[in-house]
Amino acid sequence: MAEFELTMPQLGLKHGDMLYARIAASARPSAEPSAQEPADTASVFFQQDEVDSQLEKDDGKIKRKRDGNFCKHGDKGMCEYCWPLEPFDDGYLAQHKIKHMSFHAYLRKTLVDQKDPDFGVKADCKSGHAPWPEGICTKCQPSAITLMRQRFRMVDHVEFAHQELVERLLAFWRATRCQRFGYLFGHYERYTEVPLGVKAVVEAAWDVDGIKLPLESEEHTQEMERAAEAATACGLQIVGMVFTDLEPADEAGKVLFRRHGNSYFLTSLDRCRWARGGHFGSKFVTVCISGNQDQDVEMTAWQVSSQAMAMQKADLVVPSSVPSKLCVLEATKTRYVPDIFYKYTNEYNLPVTANAKPAFPIEYLLVNLTYGFPKQPMAKFRRPEPFPIENREHMHEVQTPAPLRSRIQEAVADPAKIAAVLSDFHLLVYLVSLDIFSKDELKTLGRNCNRPRHLQMASGWQTLSMMLEAAEAAGPAPSTSASAPPPATSGGTWACRHCTFENTSANDSCEMCALPRD
Repeated sequence: MAEFELTMPQLGLKHGDMLYARIAASARPSAEPSAQEPADTASVFFQQDEVDSQLEKDDGKIKRKRDGNFCKHGDKGMCEYCWPLEPFDDGYLAQHKIKHMSFHAYLRKTLVDQKDPDFGVKADCKSGHAPWPEGICTKCQPSAITLMRQRFRMVDHVEFAHQELVERLLAFWRATRCQRFGYLFGHYERYTEVPLGVKAVVEAAWDVDGIKLPLESEEHTQEMERAAEAATACGLQIVGMVFTDLEPADEAGKVLFRRHGNSYFLTSLDRCRWARGGHFGSKFVTVCISGNQDQDVEMTAWQVSSQAMAMQKADLVVPSSVPSKLCVLEATKTRYVPDIFYKYTNEYNLPVTANAKPAFPIEYLLVNLTYGFPKQPMAKFRRPEPFPIENREHMHEVQTPAPLRSRIQEAVADPAKIAAVLSDFHLLVYLVSLDIFSKDELKTLGRNCNRPRHLQMASGWQTLSMMLEAAEAAGPAPSTSASAPPPATSGGTWACRHCTFENTSANDSCEMCALPRD
């Protein structure tokens, strides 16, 4: 293309005219032309959440009306008092009490490729010395860390599709006084209350019967795979976790205010087209149900910062006995701990730099989110009475063919009700555990089939019908007396009939769930 020059008058510009420059996505600076290239180059097959693709196409400008007090131009003019604001404008965020800008607003502000911090010793140092821990040099050792409150958040809001999602968790605690943990399944949408915002819409909560470490155990992995398969069939993904931390204060339903700080972390990676390596940060959210200062049940939602994830990965911090603080681990022969500092404003309103060792406030690593419920609920799973929820044998709520048979009979009697019958996440997970449906058939089940006759012709559905008919013909299975002692196991222990935890023979109640042995 031939190059040529034009003067300002030739371009029709005069003194006082304002120019706007828009940097094309492909023009962003990049040190590595790999995953961060736009979709028309190396990343043509790059997959990210649909909401991110939508927000990339939006300039995010905050429209403003003409100000009658300051604007001196006509209706078609524009000046500094009415031109659109950037989505990261500090004045707008402060005015609307938005503490953290959205991630896509942060991208517009920085205009550089994103990279998660790395606080570990570089493993591929080319200086000629032995690799860590045998050797280290100034090129491979991590620099000092200055903790800073993260200015953006990957997710701005958590929206529960309906109130019953939370009530079902509370129902378990009210009946057993045992805490509950669950994974949240849903999807991500635009959140219009924040410029270029993202919200996690929770459609279902999958209960876990306690938390066993390591989480990669075979039993836990199989359960998660079934739940994830059902969620995928419904077009959902795991978006976070929820747990209760409740203690009754009186008979009137009040609960103790004992969670003065958050001390639980969970890390993940989020697909990001503008990050080196293709990932940056995490959209995974954590929700805690506990008591507030008024002793009422309240939820708190948060994420951990990128610095928190990097410090955890480098094995630098551990929780302390004080929930509001994190401890910095001591250096060892295999753990390199760099200098760590944080800044705060003292009582004289002066900035102070403090050493983070041995402990520092956890608030430097947390990003708070808002939460709520939609004004007009349009939940994906609309069944008012859910299929028996998994892992609730404590409440005598067991997933068996009997409740499944009644649901299927309801659908067979009126095929038009199939979509309503299948509108239940817990039912779909149970169907996955039967291992009789193909992936395509599961997708048909999960998307609330509007063609009931087509579904009834599926081989998996016919197999299910035959299984239920055979179970009904065989009659109910013989029940075990509730007063019978739980089966003994080797080594002088006994397995709790409520939670299956193996206890010592000397105990009359379960060490895990505190329920009686007999």
